[in-house]
Amino acid sequence: MSRLVSAARRFAAGLLASVSLHSLDPSSAFAQQALAEQLPPIEVTRSDDQNRTRARAIGDGEAGVRTNVAPAGNGAGSSGSGGEAAAGSGGIVGAATTVITAADIAHSPSQTLAEIIATQTPGAQITTFYGGQIGAKTSVDLRGFGAFATANTLVLVNGRRLNDVDMAQVDLSTIPLNSIERIEVTRGNSGAVLYGDNAVGGVINIVTKNGVGGPPVTARIEAGFGSFNTRLGNVSTSLNSGRWSTSFYGNTVRTDGYRDNNRYSQQNGVGNLNYTTPGLTAFLTVTGDNQELRLPGGRTVDPSIGLDELRANRRGTSTLFNYANQQGFGATAGFTKTLISGVDLIVDGGVRDKKQQSAFFSSPTPVPAFFSSTYVGSHLTTWSITPRLSVKSLLLGMPSQLLTGIDYYDASFEQNRGAGQGLAPWHNYDLRQQTVAGYFQHTLGIAPTTDISYGARVQNVSLAARDNFDPAAPFNADIGALPLTSNETQYALHLGAEHRLNDQVSLFGRVARAFRTPDVDERLSSGPSFDPLTFAAIPQTFQLKTQTSQDIEGGVRIKGGGLQLQSSLYLMDLTNEVHFNPVLFYNTNLDPTRRYGSETSLSYRVNDALLLRSGVAYTSAVFREGIWAGNDVPLVSRYTASAGVTWNIWQNYVVLDATARFWSERRMDNDQAGTQKPIPANGTIDLKLSGQVERYFWSLSVNNVLNALYYDYAIASTFTDGRFSAYPLPGRTYLLKAGATF
Repeated sequence: MSRLVSAARRFAAGLLASVSLHSLDPSSAFAQQALAEQLPPIEVTRSDDQNRTRARAIGDGEAGVRTNVAPAGNGAGSSGSGGEAAAGSGGIVGAATTVITAADIAHSPSQTLAEIIATQTPGAQITTFYGGQIGAKTSVDLRGFGAFATANTLVLVNGRRLNDVDMAQVDLSTIPLNSIERIEVTRGNSGAVLYGDNAVGGVINIVTKNGVGGPPVTARIEAGFGSFNTRLGNVSTSLNSGRWSTSFYGNTVRTDGYRDNNRYSQQNGVGNLNYTTPGLTAFLTVTGDNQELRLPGGRTVDPSIGLDELRANRRGTSTLFNYANQQGFGATAGFTKTLISGVDLIVDGGVRDKKQQSAFFSSPTPVPAFFSSTYVGSHLTTWSITPRLSVKSLLLGMPSQLLTGIDYYDASFEQNRGAGQGLAPWHNYDLRQQTVAGYFQHTLGIAPTTDISYGARVQNVSLAARDNFDPAAPFNADIGALPLTSNETQYALHLGAEHRLNDQVSLFGRVARAFRTPDVDERLSSGPSFDPLTFAAIPQTFQLKTQTSQDIEGGVRIKGGGLQLQSSLYLMDLTNEVHFNPVLFYNTNLDPTRRYGSETSLSYRVNDALLLRSGVAYTSAVFREGIWAGNDVPLVSRYTASAGVTWNIWQNYVVLDATARFWSERRMDNDQAGTQKPIPANGTIDLKLSGQVERYFWSLSVNNVLNALYYDYAIASTFTDGRFSAYPLPGRTYLLKAGATF
């Protein structure tokens, strides 16, 4: 940590030197101090904000994330948030933050939540297998973690974690887009103090609408159709009566998909019930989702035998019967009680239940057999309670905000693996994980122009895992895993600062420590599973070390006239990063790795009808020790960039949105050695025309206008040079939608 602090000092000195010193006007500072003495001691946000986020209440956010153009059909419980961003307000002090509003989502030509985040957050990369309307299994990568991005990016809904103890990634497609009020993206590991495990690359907090404060009755309906026989429907409604309010957001989508055997069907719903008084608010939120997805597999390329399925039939499949289904349910309830002025007690708890079924056949027929078929059924239930205390006051005359609390999570995971559905499984895994953590984060205005924030978390994780192995199960060719009982305590730290040189320019910086506990699927695939010399079977052990990271970051925010800019540099050192060994086929802890880079976002409002925005990032993810020292981590592009325009052509009757996204080449999965051909660089341009006439609205989106033929993901062969399997994505697609508000 001392090396990071030393580096942070040198970093901060260089950053300060790069800003003109004439902006440090003493008379301006004294004027701001005098003004501050005449203002109320501290701004107290709405009490229900603490139910939805643990960072400072975010009223605005990073440069360029908001528009003044009202979204078409922005009804039923919409946040109604247009307007320019105020750079540097809200979020975790010292961290780089992006805020994506409901208006941004409504205007975006992108069809999935992951794509929306990637186009509006500098440095965010996505890996998608299917494209088009199929957002399932798409991962968002913050700060370059490649194949393990989902385990290193923490996803929250209203401040509550969605990451589970299994490796099945958080599926952003299960969250209805019309239910989202805003998305807060905090890059880097400072969110680990407030939210805990998995917040190594960053935190994505999705804040949903609740309908509170709206008209007595509102409703919104929408329908659409598009490429590959895509059909969708969205509905939302809210009711308000006195202290009570309720809302519902639901959507459904069905599509044949771009590939053969890629049919997709999904239904999602979110319902809220709220009770609001000046000193007490309470809520109940219920969610449900159902997803059916057919798996087309990859297209194989092997020059040694003249095979190129990617060129010959990129839409084809060799896995006609593979599928993955999922059903989810969740319920959260809680209250916020104002104990005395500035002191709020927030208590909430909930349960999430997730069931998954998947089948894989490597043979051309869906018949159970040795080595060629697998059926997996999983059931995960997570209970949680997260009480906390928010104290806003003056401390020695300085505005102070303290948030402290306890997080308790209890997860039970069962998984059966066998040769086929209905057959006795070989493995019956049973894991129980309990997490207890205490944390605090204190934000202090030490001067009218300077804020600091510091915090710590101590978290204990206890795990009991066993494999009820059945050697007599049909088509068994495996051995059981050894049981594991473990108990480990980890900690996270954050220290951040922000200094406003004047009304236009502010500097920010931070140092932080975070951790990631291996998930149950990684433990199930820990090993080794066989001796590399004799190939004799060796039992799995469930044992992996906890990954840790240490970050430093600094940057500048500028706001003046119609121009807004945020830019930062960061350095992250990791130990015990969990990764897949492509030679022996098991998960292991890597030699130390490093991430460093820069992220810049820029927007310029030309006039009330025209907004320009752009983002660019450099991301270096490399092994810093071991046999792969100096090599790139697979599936991470070093250069990414985006640009966009929102043009209100005619008084919201016709609005044009355009987005371009570019990414450089990246190493294939499995290619830690860096010997295989990389995934090529590419880019896409998406267009959207939309409009609204009274209560009726419409939109036409054309994605990948230039019909680029590309793929995000490919896995390299371990044994044959030049052989790989890629997941081709669709070329040009369209989607037409129309609806009305009531």
